[in-house]
Amino acid sequence: MADTRLVQGRYRLLDLIGRGGMGEVWRARDESLGRQVAVKCLKPLGPHHDQAFTRVLRERFRREARVAAALSHRGVTVVHDFGEHDGVLYLVMELLDGRNLSQLMEDNKHHPLPVVDVVDVAEQVAAALAYTHRQGIVHRDLKPANIMRLTDGTVKLCDFGIARLGHDIGLTSRLTGTGIAMGTPHYMSPEQIGGTEVDQRSDLYSLGCVLYEIATGAPPFDLADAWAILIGHRDTPPAPPRDHRAELPGWFEKVVLDLLAKRPEQRPYDAMELGRRITSGRTTPTYVPTVITAQPPLRPPETAFREPRLPSWTRSMTTGHKAIGAGLRTTPPDPAAGLTGEWIARPAAGTPEPLPAAPAPVAALAGRHNAGLSLGRLGRWTEAGEVHRAVAAERARLLGPDHPDTLASRYEIAFALSRTGRAADALREYADLARDRERLLGADHPDTLAVRQETGYVLGQLGRHFEAHQAYTAVLAARQRLMGLDHPDTLRCRHNLAFNLSRLGRLEDSYRMAQDVAVARTRVLGPQHPDTLVTRYEVAYALGQLGRWEEALATYREVAEARSRALGPDHPDTLAARYEEGISLGRLGRSADALTLYRALIDDRARVQGPAHPETLRARHGLGVNLGRLARWEESLAESRDVCAIRERVLGPDHPDTLVSRREVAVSLGWLGRWADALTEYRRVAGARERVLGPDHPDTLASRNDEAHCLEQLGRGAEAVELYRRVAVLRQQQASGGRL
Repeated sequence: MADTRLVQGRYRLLDLIGRGGMGEVWRARDESLGRQVAVKCLKPLGPHHDQAFTRVLRERFRREARVAAALSHRGVTVVHDFGEHDGVLYLVMELLDGRNLSQLMEDNKHHPLPVVDVVDVAEQVAAALAYTHRQGIVHRDLKPANIMRLTDGTVKLCDFGIARLGHDIGLTSRLTGTGIAMGTPHYMSPEQIGGTEVDQRSDLYSLGCVLYEIATGAPPFDLADAWAILIGHRDTPPAPPRDHRAELPGWFEKVVLDLLAKRPEQRPYDAMELGRRITSGRTTPTYVPTVITAQPPLRPPETAFREPRLPSWTRSMTTGHKAIGAGLRTTPPDPAAGLTGEWIARPAAGTPEPLPAAPAPVAALAGRHNAGLSLGRLGRWTEAGEVHRAVAAERARLLGPDHPDTLASRYEIAFALSRTGRAADALREYADLARDRERLLGADHPDTLAVRQETGYVLGQLGRHFEAHQAYTAVLAARQRLMGLDHPDTLRCRHNLAFNLSRLGRLEDSYRMAQDVAVARTRVLGPQHPDTLVTRYEVAYALGQLGRWEEALATYREVAEARSRALGPDHPDTLAARYEEGISLGRLGRSADALTLYRALIDDRARVQGPAHPETLRARHGLGVNLGRLARWEESLAESRDVCAIRERVLGPDHPDTLVSRREVAVSLGWLGRWADALTEYRRVAGARERVLGPDHPDTLASRNDEAHCLEQLGRGAEAVELYRRVAVLRQQQASGGRL
């Protein structure tokens, strides 16, 4: 191919920049677009290969190349084009200005890279793998030569799909051959070596090998004989990295050793979990420890079989951020530490007999329960709910309906329902669970109070804020009596109560309570603790509700900066505060500034969480709203329609976020004078909200008002007046029934 210097009449090969076992890489110029690109030319197959096999291989190449071309992430090399020219398969990729990690190690005379660079590479590769694994793609050949660090510090993964192709040709099986650049045994996972099926955890093992090498100067099994290396991967625990380099952080060593676990199930569950561990290790500050006041002794009901105790999740009390739709108000309790605990009376003091281990099926259910929790943390609440429902049924059968593990699964079912817009179903689940926990544990047991507090949350989702206020007030009284004013659980309840007060229109009360909680959390937990920052975030929200947008903007910015320092710039809570900065800018009429912020936030959200993540879509929604405020209605309509379509596919047609997007589509249509189309969209929103939330929910009534406005614009005044009248009656009934 190099002889012709022109590929497909378009890509002019300029100079050779790399050669490996699969072929050559050329710097080239795209004559059509006038840009420089990299062209990888795969070695032509010799006549010894079966022609049928060659056809299959070409089809596999095209399929893998299409997959690679569909990837869109700042941490993945862009594939522009692919094809076949004169019998040679080729890929056209972005031309990267940088060095791969293998070259960087050579430049450094095989000394380890600086610790800060190692951690940065680890974090960026974890983010890229999290994205590609969500697309169902496993790299299979992760090694230093396939990881590029650009001159601006960006890290990119290369050669997706090529590893599978090389395996088909037979390169990866000839480990002792010469000139073979891929499938090197230094980075192969035990399951690759054993020839078993691999998944994303194989990539994590290979990444562990890469990180070990760039952190210590040598791969974990640096032996001369390929088979000795394979045996090392399969049977030998690697030496801890700090044995080679004492300055490495302890948390980093643990991350690498966890990645190098022999069995896939012993490694981090996925690359997103790995990214969280790296971010946590890199950014964890020295917090003032959470103060847990002593629990007054409670006399359990006669049906309770074990001593009351605080649930395990009180050790990490972090409240989620507030957002319209699927945003969390509280972090899901994490009862994993006590899921399969004793379900028999404790032995008398001094009795040496140990408690029996949980039966194997029960232990397996604990693993499935944890998998459900992980799905929830990824925002995959529908799948999480399905997992918890199946586990709850099995636990009820094996352990009984009143076992704490069964009740824990039922709690998670309700929690998942509340996060998928099914608030009414969640309320029914919580009501049943609250009765059962009160019967078994007592009305004031922490687990019972946790259910009652979440009941307040779903009542708020349903627009029943007066009832939510009553629920929060009752829980708060119990928590203050039993735990004290400054107990973290008490403060969390006061935090939720402050938010609910704003929904009741008691904005000044909401602001004052949020301020009080922020002061208390600062005193108890410290000014940089995530819970303190959550309440300061709530203070900013209350300021916005009061129309004090300049103060709200300043507070959101302070929270975003503090979270960036404490949690990292890519932490979801940091990104949430930046989102609210955009809201504040828009409210202040600074829509051009808001557009700039949202575009940067969308890029960061897509890089960290993926382009279809609910929070990425929320940022895109904000972008569309501000395009409208700048009277760029055609752009706003296009953006809103795109976001609505993705939300409908990812979240469902009746999810609150989907309906918010559909309303924004209707708003744009109205401003463009397309009132008949707008009416259709407004009616779809109103109908869905009425089904999900009820006919008298504030959001449903707002949608009916939108519908009436559309009817007015279409000259259908009588219908509009009748609809306005119905909305007014419902609002009056709601107000009279919800006065404090």
